[in-house]
Amino acid sequence: MPAAQVVTVRVPATSANLGPGYDSLGLALSLHDTLTVETLASGELEFELSGEGADSLPRDATHLVAKAITEALHRLGYRHEGLRITADNVNPHGRGLGSSASAVVAAVSAANALVPEAARRGKDWILQLTSEMEGHPDNVAPAIFGGLALSWQNSDQYSSTCATVAPTVIPVVAVPDYELSTEAARALLPASVGHHAAAMNSGRAALLIHALTRDPEFLLPGTEDYLHQSYRAQAMRPSADLIAALRRAGHAAVVSGAGPTVLVLADGEQDAQAVLDFIAAHTARNTPEVGWRVMKLAVDIEGAKVEVHRR
Repeated sequence: MPAAQVVTVRVPATSANLGPGYDSLGLALSLHDTLTVETLASGELEFELSGEGADSLPRDATHLVAKAITEALHRLGYRHEGLRITADNVNPHGRGLGSSASAVVAAVSAANALVPEAARRGKDWILQLTSEMEGHPDNVAPAIFGGLALSWQNSDQYSSTCATVAPTVIPVVAVPDYELSTEAARALLPASVGHHAAAMNSGRAALLIHALTRDPEFLLPGTEDYLHQSYRAQAMRPSADLIAALRRAGHAAVVSGAGPTVLVLADGEQDAQAVLDFIAAHTARNTPEVGWRVMKLAVDIEGAKVEVHRR
């Protein structure tokens, strides 16, 4: 790669599963990380990192972004002589908001934009590579395409399509100050579930698509899950208790991704405010030892945005 090429990628946080849509549904959220990559001739890797993870993440070739850029360039038939990577992270890490998916989507999108135009690939190629890196498409798909992503796998091929979310749907997230790795959360799941549970879950997942896109009054029953949340509750008890309390009060609360963030899909501004008030009262009364960052967000409909600065 020639030196002095610069691209910037702005990529949204994501929430996967949304209750019953295990490993298949994901929603892009208006919480964005920004990655700028410049090619150098020095043979060095320079890394500037601010925001989330600035005190703990590596600033060398072992960083997920650096590895993903190098691999993506290799797949495209190129290599770099050196990079200056500047990452401004807003998305909390280890909380179930797709931080690793955002990182690989930003990195692969940047690499794709750095190569000559004739060598660039489309978003479907980015979906394939990032899904391989993550192991599943539920977070990378909404990060790439925006909106509500419905994803599936056929052998080693990943596919996704997007649906338009009803304009009254407002995501509210409650992010606790403790982490839970995706690997630890997956380890709690049983190897198989009964036919009845699977059938119940498929019905709710179908209802959830209708609720999110056409009729949000069905969000509460549509977010009922029978596959994973109850098994993971022991690893995130404050979050599980908050979800149960919100649902008893009539709010469509779920675990965001593998957790421990709580996602509530509110129907309109009044409902969103009621959710904010409920979370504040519940956490102050029941989990004062846990720090909660509560945010009213929006659905990001654009996905990853790439800007090429110069060539």
